[in-house]
Amino acid sequence: MPMKKLTAPLALALAFVFSSPHAIASTQAKPATKYTIEANAKVLKLLPFNDKTDFENAQKGLIAKPDVLTIKSSDDKPVWDLEEYKKYIQLDKAAPDTVNPSLWRNAQLLMQYGLFEVTENIYQVRSYDLSNITFIKGKKGWIVFDPLISPETAKAALELVNKELGERPIVAIIYSHPHLDHYGGASGIVTKADIDGGKVQIIAPEHFTEHAVSENVIAGNAMGRRAIYMYGALLPRNDRGGVSGGLGMTTSTGMAGLLVPTREIKKTGEELTIDGVKMVFQMTPGTEAPAEMNTWFPQWNALWMAENTTNTMHNILTLRGAQVRDALKWSSFINETIETWGDKAVVKFQSHHWPVWGNDNIIPYLEKQRDIYKFTHDQSVRLMNQGFNGEEISEMITLPPELENNWATRGYYGTLRHNSRAVYQRYMGWYNGNPSDLNNLPQEMAAKKYIEFMGGEQKVVKMAQKSFDKGEYRWVAEVMKHAVFADPKSKASKELLADALEQMGYQSESGPWRSVYLQGAFELRNGVPDGGGLVTATPDTIRAMSPEMLFDYMAVRLNAEKAAGKAFTINIDFTDIDSHHMLRIKNSVLNHSHKQVKKADVSVSMTMATMNAIQLKETTFDEAIKSGEVKLNGDKAVFDGFLSMLDNFNFWFNIVTP
Repeated sequence: MPMKKLTAPLALALAFVFSSPHAIASTQAKPATKYTIEANAKVLKLLPFNDKTDFENAQKGLIAKPDVLTIKSSDDKPVWDLEEYKKYIQLDKAAPDTVNPSLWRNAQLLMQYGLFEVTENIYQVRSYDLSNITFIKGKKGWIVFDPLISPETAKAALELVNKELGERPIVAIIYSHPHLDHYGGASGIVTKADIDGGKVQIIAPEHFTEHAVSENVIAGNAMGRRAIYMYGALLPRNDRGGVSGGLGMTTSTGMAGLLVPTREIKKTGEELTIDGVKMVFQMTPGTEAPAEMNTWFPQWNALWMAENTTNTMHNILTLRGAQVRDALKWSSFINETIETWGDKAVVKFQSHHWPVWGNDNIIPYLEKQRDIYKFTHDQSVRLMNQGFNGEEISEMITLPPELENNWATRGYYGTLRHNSRAVYQRYMGWYNGNPSDLNNLPQEMAAKKYIEFMGGEQKVVKMAQKSFDKGEYRWVAEVMKHAVFADPKSKASKELLADALEQMGYQSESGPWRSVYLQGAFELRNGVPDGGGLVTATPDTIRAMSPEMLFDYMAVRLNAEKAAGKAFTINIDFTDIDSHHMLRIKNSVLNHSHKQVKKADVSVSMTMATMNAIQLKETTFDEAIKSGEVKLNGDKAVFDGFLSMLDNFNFWFNIVTP
């Protein structure tokens, strides 16, 4: 199957993958069943759809928007195309049968794009990417917060601002946290020369670069593949495919960069005045990101909440995979925000969605954002301490009406079901305590036994079809998962599993849940792609890696079988940064140290720039040796052998099939 290459990198920890602007359409998507139609109709009765406040806020302050919003790269390929969604998502159209009405409402709101005034001297360009880009007007220039994913989309946003508000230089860029949709587009609006020349400051929370780099490299391949599911990268843009990502419509597909900060903010209460704009920072590490900060603008009583509060329940654990976030700490930092500035704030805005105006609205908004994470934490732990495991807790936990019927805590991105499991995982890990699950069989081995015990594939498919006809889609997915893993060539099993996943997707309120289900159905019907993929370690990310990060990455690439029985040492000197290291292979493990050995088996000397060029495949070790850029003393065969032990990861590994 031909495949368009997905060229953008991965926003790990937030959780984002980049959809192809012209996704491959599945011709086999099916309509909603009567059970899905009934389930979605019930949503209309359960939630306060008559409350139009969000629609008023999402459109408030609009200054201008282009009639057509398609942003292209230098080679004329779309990196952002809202027109694909405008074809079928409009404010005056009711949710189709194949879309949960609450998710449809979320998409309608996210389609409100253009340049908006938040308050005096604060502007946002929304729906030019997954995130918002914010422009703060100083005495002479712009201070930019969170410049999107792609240089192309950030540049287009700046052009809109300059056209409507007058051209001004950018004097500073502030990254709220190290997820790609908050820094990747910076190179589209400023240059490294601007930074090196002191014209532009780049400001970020402490440890920003470390997290921005590490989260895109160590587990980048696996997270990137799963992120294809989370964001439905290959789904068509229609009412049987991609509808909304929850936080934004989708993600842009440009080649993101990384401009390294020139200054880090290290403590809550730290103040900074740039171009006449005073800012006070609140550090919130370990919340939505491992390094994150909110910002208070005392001149306008405006509160920037980064991504710590958005108009949805967020992820405590993202479906693409990441370290579990600390829901308790998250809620405590929001409470600190309330106690510090809550009584003063007249507008609250953030890096996704639309603002909230008026102190009487902001306080209850922040309280419910705080309480959605506190409730999920406390009640999950309460049930955990009663002996229930993560799966059981996710089936038992329910929100109180104050949070259940509140639009800003609905599960468009995170969900109560998977967040409660994440709390369990944070405290208890993968093992649920049942001895039968301590060393249980992996899926493929168990599947064959299940199908044999259940009377064979034909009987299982026949019985599962009866369950499907009753609308029991979760059960059908559970059963047919075994049938597919027992016989991945079975068309009947894959088709029935795809049908069940599809209906579950149509019923999902969460954008990522819908994408996961529909992407699974897509691959069951169309097969796993074998070309293209996501570039998680982009050139700027590679260049920002420290030697220690590089060697940690090499260590996870080491093939233990190939290294078995081998023992050797390599001294490496990076001459341009005066950094000296030793690599040791022993016990099928790669360890690295700053303490070099006197008689290494081989010694290598080069600049870090040369190492980066090799990593980026701009040259090879052999070519660099020939050119003199790499100097090697000792047994070259040892070094060549070491390189041959490093795995290259296949991006398109199977997920819904063995």
